[in-house]
Amino acid sequence: MQCQETSDARMEKKKKTLPSLPEELIIQILLRLPVKSLICFKCVCKSWLSLISDPHFANSHFDITAATPTRRVLFIVQSQYVETESIDLEASLNSDSSSTSLYLNFMFSESGYDLEIKGSCRGFILLHGYFNIYLWNPSTGLHKKLPLSPYDGSKSNRDHFYGFGYDPSLDDYFLVSLSNDQKLAKTKHLEFFSLRANTWKEIEGNFPYINGSDENPKKIGSFFNGAIHWYAFRHDLRYDVIIAFDLMEEKLLEMCLPDDVDYESKNCDLWVFGEYLSLWVMDFDTYAIEIWVMKEYKVHSSWTKTLVLAIDGSGIHFHYFSLICSTKSGDIIGSDNGKRLVKYNDRGELLEYLPYSYSHVGYQTGMYTESLLSLPGDNEQA
Repeated sequence: MQCQETSDARMEKKKKTLPSLPEELIIQILLRLPVKSLICFKCVCKSWLSLISDPHFANSHFDITAATPTRRVLFIVQSQYVETESIDLEASLNSDSSSTSLYLNFMFSESGYDLEIKGSCRGFILLHGYFNIYLWNPSTGLHKKLPLSPYDGSKSNRDHFYGFGYDPSLDDYFLVSLSNDQKLAKTKHLEFFSLRANTWKEIEGNFPYINGSDENPKKIGSFFNGAIHWYAFRHDLRYDVIIAFDLMEEKLLEMCLPDDVDYESKNCDLWVFGEYLSLWVMDFDTYAIEIWVMKEYKVHSSWTKTLVLAIDGSGIHFHYFSLICSTKSGDIIGSDNGKRLVKYNDRGELLEYLPYSYSHVGYQTGMYTESLLSLPGDNEQA
């Protein structure tokens, strides 16, 4: 009994001498840690589990890390078996720690293999299958099933414009769709879905836009400056344009592309490059990719060619190459038709590549940022 009391006394004394940090300081430290670490730290104690699971903590964490987010590219390979892989674009492409396998069993059990990545915003990826639409946070595994639009009777999503964005003034996420009317081929349905209201809304009008070419329809709308942007062909006037759906104003806008560029819809697309809405264009005469940025949003004269990537001689399949995103350091990530990821520096020099073997199977690629965020509503599932 004497030994037990001595042991207990020693333990109590040790607890009193252990250093401790103020709770507010601990919270500030946790807010600056990577998502992967925070998910692991949920197991430390009940108070940390409660804190890290709190939506207010997730929002604060996202706001603090938004200036330097961790970007990852997602591969979804659809063959006999479904392979899903996420790669950290800030690390070396060939690093063993850069790649993580993910699971999409909730999607494929209902949607078969007709799956496309249609958008990305604040850590969520918009996934469209033949029968279902899902929003998925790959960092946390949370997902939410959305209802199909009641205005669109077509199951095919090939010629649709899809996009996904966030309106901070309403704290709401929106899925936007511009699609064919099956009876009037050149008329389009413009509709959007509010996650907070859990309803679809249609906007009436005649929208004379076609989504890219038949061989290569544009896959992902670029969310930038409160609007979702697509590269489109205006069939009534026969020229290429940028169209943008402003989430706050709930209307479709049109912007002009840079002048003096030889456009073919299958050889260029929009993306967000650094802090700017940007366009990449393939030049088949020089085997190079030109990168244009809109220095001042919606100002046509501000279009500026900022970078040229010399692809010729680098072993890249030029006709099937596309850009994905840029990293924190300004490096540029591209995809060579699923054969490999490649990384260029901001001077257009090839830095490294990561070979893949997806060329003979169906695959999808998309970029997302890590986040702990959840979605409005109470029916998210892990």
